[in-house]
Parts: sequence; C-alpha cells; structure tokens
Amino acid sequence: MTNRTALLANTKALAEAIPLLMGDRVEVVVHDLRSETIAHIVNPFSQRKSGDPSNMQEIDFRPSDTVIGPYEKVNWDGNVIRSISVVMRAESGDAEFVLCINHDQVDLQQLQRAVRALQPARLSSSQPESLFRNDWHERLNVFVSDWCVQNGHRVDELDRTARRDLLGALETSGALSERNAASYVARLLGVSRATIYNDLKANTG
Repeated sequence: MTNRTALLANTKALAEAIPLLMGDRVEVVVHDLRSETIAHIVNPFSQRKSGDPSNMQEIDFRPSDTVIGPYEKVNWDGNVIRSISVVMRAESGDAEFVLCINHDQVDLQQLQRAVRALQPARLSSSQPESLFRNDWHERLNVFVSDWCVQNGHRVDELDRTARRDLLGALETSGALSERNAASYVARLLGVSRATIYNDLKANTG
C-alpha cells in the first residue's frame, strides 16, 4: 500500500466516523486534489456523489492551507451550511486530499426561531411605581433575597441562627412593622408564625 493509498484510506475512515458522532445533518466529503474529483462522500445531502467535480474554488483553496474555515454557504434546498475543511498531506508535505465537513444549520435555525418566539416581552428597566409603591410583600421579597445572597444562604435552607439573624435585620429595617408581615415572613421561610415570634423574642432577650 502506497503512502497516498494509506492516506486516502485513513481520510475515508475519518469521513465515515464523523457523522456517527454528529448525526445525519453532517455531510463529509473527501476531495482528491490530483483528479479534482470527489473521492468519497458520506450523508450526501448536497446531492453530490463520488466522481463528481470537486469545485475546490468554492472554498478558495490554497496549497499552503491546513485548516480552512469555518465558512458558510447555501445548499441547493436553500439551507445554510456551515463548513470546515482540513487539508490532508502526504509524508512529503504535499497536499493530496481535502476533508470537508458540512453541517446543515436548519435545525439550529428552527430552534433559534422557536426560542425567539417564546421569549417574553422586554421588561421595563424599573418596576412601575404605581404598582409597587405600596407593595410591602415585594419589598420583603427583595430584602430577604438580597440578605441571603450577601450572607451566602438559601432562603429555604436557613438554620435557626441564620433565621434569627435575618429576622433581626428585618426588624431593624422596619420591614416587620406592616400588618401581617410576620405571618408573611413565616410563609416565606417555611416556618410557623409562633416560630417567628419566638425568634424575635430571643433576639431581644
């Protein structure tokens, strides 16, 4: 087996292996630079076949190149193809083959459109004052969330010491002065209202 024959066999093996990993949306083409034809093709969604002209001018191939791309082109069906090409060289350093990996982007583009369609309308940069001016629930939520972040805690995993520290901070800030605030904080922390009052009493005792 000559060096060129061995190189072609290895390049064909790579061409067969890549779609096994990346799926049917990947076409792999082996171009023979001597004959300027396609020597091998896997998943031929471009509707080409072995023996067809290579048309290497499509990727602006230069003999000094090693890796070409990534670059984009449009398939016959209008789908956008993202490609990358690898120059396969003999031991002498001469370029013998080019391995082109073509990835059909249609699934990714459809997913991007679906994600954009599901995105909510852009929020305003600040909360509307008319809605939140008197919403002490919102202020409590923000206070508790900020306190937990600053102190390295999760609101649903506070032990007694951390809970009492949080309640002390809430009381100091005046956040518990609202009617039913203690009951709301109890629900927020997943404890009973009696526990909240006991913790507050312990803080002052």
